[in-house]
Amino acid sequence: QVQLVESGGGLVQAGGSLRLSCTASGSIFSINAMGWYRQAPGKQRELVAHITSGGINYVDSVKGRFTISRDNAKNKLYLQMNSLKPEDTAVYYCEADLVSATGRERDYWGQGTQVTVSS
Repeated sequence: QVQLVESGGGLVQAGGSLRLSCTASGSIFSINAMGWYRQAPGKQRELVAHITSGGINYVDSVKGRFTISRDNAKNKLYLQMNSLKPEDTAVYYCEADLVSATGRERDYWGQGTQVTVSS
């Protein structure tokens, strides 16, 4: 069984910083790609940042402020968020496209961590 667990969310003032972490654990054979998504109240879930062996991409609204990184040896994913804005307020989800020990490839999701930015 595979599990993704996020941590690091919280309440911060505008202009502040937070660092989100995600740990993938369980019967994992390999991880192809990982990403951070977010969903604000009343809005659709959107991709924030994505990292693969081929590169990294960000949604335009976070470019220059957020940095995604990955520790392959520890199956960890990070999102450093600087210069936070109230519009960054959302539940942030970790996602992994991975192959489990059974050989099956699929997407897995964490339970989400709340980020609230006050003005």
